[in-house]
Amino acid sequence: MNVARIAADWQKSSYSQEGSNCLNVAAPTPDIIKLRESDDPDIILTATPAALGVFIRAAKAGQFDHLTGH
Repeated sequence: MNVARIAADWQKSSYSQEGSNCLNVAAPTPDIIKLRESDDPDIILTATPAALGVFIRAAKAGQFDHLTGH
């Protein structure tokens, strides 16, 4: 299956304002999640639901806080 050719139904958070920078999410198949930033929609990251879950839990736990330089 060519993942690049699967159509994506992009969604954004209901918390996002019009014209704001926001993250768009699509799940074209049950085992693929695509992410893109609204200001640069040509760059698309692809992950499995499990991998994205690990990343989100790590971010919530502050595991990446040292990367901000604060």
